Amino acid sequence: MPTIKEHIKKILSTIPSKPGVYRYYNSKKEIIYVGKAKNLKNRVRSYFNDNRTDSAKTKVLVKQIDDIKYIITPTEYDALLLENSLIKKHKPKYNIQLRDDKTYPWICITKEPFPRIFPTRNTSIKKSEYIGPYSSVRTMHTLLDFVKEIYQIRSCRPYMTKLQIQEGKYKVCLDYHIKKCLGPCEGYQTQKDYQASIDQIRKILKGNIHEVIAFVKNQMKSYAENLQFEKAQELKEKLLLLENYQSKSTVVNSKINNVDVFSIISDIDTAYVNFIKIVNGAIVQSYTTEVKKKIEESDHDILATTLVELRNKFNSKSKDIYTSIPIEFNFEESVKLHVPQIGDKKKLIDFSLANVRQYKFDKYKNIKITNPQEHADRVVKQIQKDLRLKEPPYHIECFDNSNFQGTNAVAACVVFKNAKPSKKDYRHFNIKTVEGPDDFASMKEVVFRRYSRLINENEPLPQLIIIDGGKGQLSSAVAALKELNVFGKIAVVGIAKKLEEIYFPNDSIPIYIDKRSESLKTIQQLRNEAHRFGITHHRNKRSKNAIQSELSYINGIGEKSIEKLLNHFKTVSKIRAASMEDLTKVVNLKQAKAIAAYFEKEKLN
Repeated sequence: MPTIKEHIKKILSTIPSKPGVYRYYNSKKEIIYVGKAKNLKNRVRSYFNDNRTDSAKTKVLVKQIDDIKYIITPTEYDALLLENSLIKKHKPKYNIQLRDDKTYPWICITKEPFPRIFPTRNTSIKKSEYIGPYSSVRTMHTLLDFVKEIYQIRSCRPYMTKLQIQEGKYKVCLDYHIKKCLGPCEGYQTQKDYQASIDQIRKILKGNIHEVIAFVKNQMKSYAENLQFEKAQELKEKLLLLENYQSKSTVVNSKINNVDVFSIISDIDTAYVNFIKIVNGAIVQSYTTEVKKKIEESDHDILATTLVELRNKFNSKSKDIYTSIPIEFNFEESVKLHVPQIGDKKKLIDFSLANVRQYKFDKYKNIKITNPQEHADRVVKQIQKDLRLKEPPYHIECFDNSNFQGTNAVAACVVFKNAKPSKKDYRHFNIKTVEGPDDFASMKEVVFRRYSRLINENEPLPQLIIIDGGKGQLSSAVAALKELNVFGKIAVVGIAKKLEEIYFPNDSIPIYIDKRSESLKTIQQLRNEAHRFGITHHRNKRSKNAIQSELSYINGIGEKSIEKLLNHFKTVSKIRAASMEDLTKVVNLKQAKAIAAYFEKEKLN
C-alpha cells in the first residue's frame, strides 16, 4: 500500500482542469470537506502547496485528508449548486453551515387557464411548474424582466376561467393600458394565444434564450439610433448578464425525485460503472467503481449485476432507474427502468457518462505514470482487438508521402514500439524512381525499399504497418509487400484523413473506430507524427535546394564546392559576409574571387 502522501500525489497528478466539486475524506472514510472549483486541478493542488500560507484550521484539515474524490460538472454554476446539496446531505466538519434550500429562488409557472409567472422560494405549491434553482437573484429577475417585456402576460393573482371572464367578473388594470398585458381578463386575448406565449417563455427559461438575445440586440440598436443612450446602456448590461447566464443546471428539475442513474463504459478487460443518486433534482451522491471481466461479459450483463450491488451497498429504494444502455432485469413491478433519449433525464445520463469517462481517464493516466509497460500492453491489445489482428502490434510503422507541386518528393517512416515513439528508428526517404506527383508509385517505392533493407539486414519486421492514405496508397503498399513475399506475415491498414476510415487490403468497405478509443488516438498519433517528420524533411530539402541553386549561379563553383561552403559557413548570408581570407580556407583563390565578385555585383543591382 502506498503512503498517504504518495496516494494523494497520484490523485493530484491526474485530477482534471475542469469545473466540479471535490470531497476530502479522513482515515475513517468520512467526508470532512466539500468544495467547488472552476478548475479542479488548480484548486485542489493549492491545498498541498508548500508555499501556501493558511489559517491553523486549514492546516489541520489538510493533515486529516486521507483520500480525495471529485465530480466534474458542465459549468462552475453547476458546481455551486452541487456543492450546496452535498454539504446539506453530508454536513462535513470543516464546511460552514449553508442556508436552507428555500433560500435559492425558483421561477414558478402556475397551471391555470391563464398561467402566472413569478419568483418564489417555496416549491411546495401544488399544480405548478418550477424552473431553477437560480444562484443569482439578479439573473433570475433579469430573465423575468425580459420575459415580461417580450410577452405581455398578466401579473394579477385571480384564478381566471372562461366562464368568469364571460360573466364579466374582471376588469382590465393599469397593465393593459400601458400595454404590459393584452387583457385576457375581459376576453381581449384568447386562452390559446395566451398559452402560446407561456409555451415560448417556458422554452426560453429552460435554455433557449436566442430569441431573447435577438430581441434585446434589436431594442438596444433602436434606442441607440434614437439617441436614447441611457436605455441602450441598460439593455447592454442586461445583455451581458444574459450571455453569461447558464439557465440549465445539473441541479435543475425538481420533479426528478428519488432516482438512481447508472452508466457504463468498458475496455478489453475492465468495465467502469458510475452511480448517481438524485433527490428533488439534486445530485446527493456519486460513486464510480470498476469491474474486472472474467469471461468477456457484455456491458449489459455487467451493468445489471453491478446495479443491484450498488443499490444494496447504498441502501437505495428508488423506484425509477435511468441507465445509459438497456438491460434486462426482473425487478419488482414498482421499479421502472428507463434509457432516456432526450430532455433533463438524458442530461443526467450524459453527466454520469462524463464522470465515468473521467474516472477511466484518470486511471489510465495513473498507470501510464506508475506502470508504463502495463499501459503499453493495454493500448497494444486494444489495437489488436479493434483491427482484428492475429498478434499484438508491439512494433508499428507508419508511412507518409510529401511533395510540393510534384517537386522534392520525399517520404517518412515513423516507428512506435510499446505504443511509444522510437525516434532512433525514424527514417527519411528521397523518392528516386518516380517522376512527378505520383503518390501511389512513391508509396510502393518507399515500402519496398524499407522492408527489402530490413530483410537483407535480418532486422525484425513490424507486426503492423499503417499507410497514411486511402485505398490507392494501401494497394500500392500491398503490391510492394507481395513482391517481397511478406504480405500476410505483416498486417497492413490505411487510414483516410477525412473521416478517419480504416481500410484493409482487398476490402472496399472501411471500418470506423470509436473516436474516444485509445486505438484510434494511437493510430492518429502515428499518422500525425509521420506527417510532421515528413514535412520537416521536405522543407529542409526545399530550403537546401534553394540555397544550392543560388550558389550554382556562380561561375566555377560546382556541387562539391557548394557542399564544402555550406558545411563550413552553414548559410548563404554567412558566405556573403565572409572575407577573402575566410573563403580561401574552404575553396581556392580563384573560386573565392568569383564568390566575392558575384555578391558584390548582387549588391550593386
